Amino acid sequence: MASRILHLKERISRRDYTVGIIGLGYVGLPAALRFWEVGFRVLGFDIDPHKVKRLSAGESYIQHLPADRVASLSRSDRFEATTDFTRLGEADALLVCVPTPLTRHRDPDLQYVTQTADAIARTLRVGQLICLESTTYPGTTEELLLPRFEAKGLRVGEDFFLVFSPEREDPGNTRFGLATIPKVLGGVSDACSELGEALYTTIAPTIVRVASPRVAEMTKLLENIYRAVNIALVNELKILSDRMGIDIWDVIAAAATKPFGFQAFYPGPGLGGHCIPIDPFYLTWKAREYGMTTRFIELAGEINHAMPVWVVGKVVDALNRKGKSLNGANVLVLGVAYKPDIDDQRESPALEILSLLRQQGAQVNYSDPYVPRCHSHRHYPGLNLTALPFTAETLEAQDVVILVTNHTAFDLDLIRCHARLIVDTRNAFKGIPPDKVIKA
Repeated sequence: MASRILHLKERISRRDYTVGIIGLGYVGLPAALRFWEVGFRVLGFDIDPHKVKRLSAGESYIQHLPADRVASLSRSDRFEATTDFTRLGEADALLVCVPTPLTRHRDPDLQYVTQTADAIARTLRVGQLICLESTTYPGTTEELLLPRFEAKGLRVGEDFFLVFSPEREDPGNTRFGLATIPKVLGGVSDACSELGEALYTTIAPTIVRVASPRVAEMTKLLENIYRAVNIALVNELKILSDRMGIDIWDVIAAAATKPFGFQAFYPGPGLGGHCIPIDPFYLTWKAREYGMTTRFIELAGEINHAMPVWVVGKVVDALNRKGKSLNGANVLVLGVAYKPDIDDQRESPALEILSLLRQQGAQVNYSDPYVPRCHSHRHYPGLNLTALPFTAETLEAQDVVILVTNHTAFDLDLIRCHARLIVDTRNAFKGIPPDKVIKA
């Protein structure tokens, strides 16, 4: 076994090693680019033929990944994208980067992980390294993946190797990426960890080895639960401060001057992205197995989930002050991506706000320079809209404009000059009189 590990590590160091990436989305495609850029042959797998076709044509379907990087990848003889999962055996390492959403009952939906594991098991061969990167509850790697692979008669840590190494992708972040973020890794055995570390050392500055996959799985959940709970706290204080006539943004700015014991978190219209609104509930679900209720997590989820409703309530109040009903009003939402300067709409609070406004009879439109079409989403099947141009004429035609995502492309002076009424969820219009701007 030691000689096998040594041989595989030597192949990694020589780049005589094929890395397979399963799931070519916001996590998988950056990983494919990074491994290719450091010299590996990369084989990308996805069930979506549209993605495979675009990659093969050298096109980027993720806004913050430059087209020239993707074009260089696709032109290389060291990269291929495919929908053919019978080829999984061609890869020496397989990184599983598939979605882990929630069901409509807010329970873990691991269908993509289990389907992928079953596909890997069908072609699993001696020497392969399997790395699960999808965020999930502690125990997934050893409870769902390991039995499927061992059923082939192969021994973990000897014939094949299994680790969990959580993705830490932050779409659009130009400061931190795979080349600069430490990589947490937990293997099923020491041999698994050793081989996983050898692979990830080639793309990450530091490898943080932990005792087991369960520790690594819990680490990722802690990172996101920490943010979810603190955002919920400041969102709750935002509502209280609003009722007390206090500007929460002024409070945060003052508190942030303390050089110790305080970290600033900021309120908003709700949580977005694939991590923070979802990941905490994986642990909440798993905790029930141990007879425990994770009250902080569930309360934080309730508060953050209620923020779009609160925003719509502020819109109603703002229109009422102008003698206008929400029913029949022309409402423009600025920004449907979940964070600034990207095209990612996953779990964006803007989708819930648009849906709530429409339910109450508003004539709803949106503008977003990164999202020309707001297609139907799993939880919003009827939400099909086309972005309006961001112009003075568009702004003047609205009864109220809601700034949900503060893209840098939005000219705040243009909004201030031409919008009749502004509901600001991001404190972008600080200092503007309250008869023009309502904070939400």
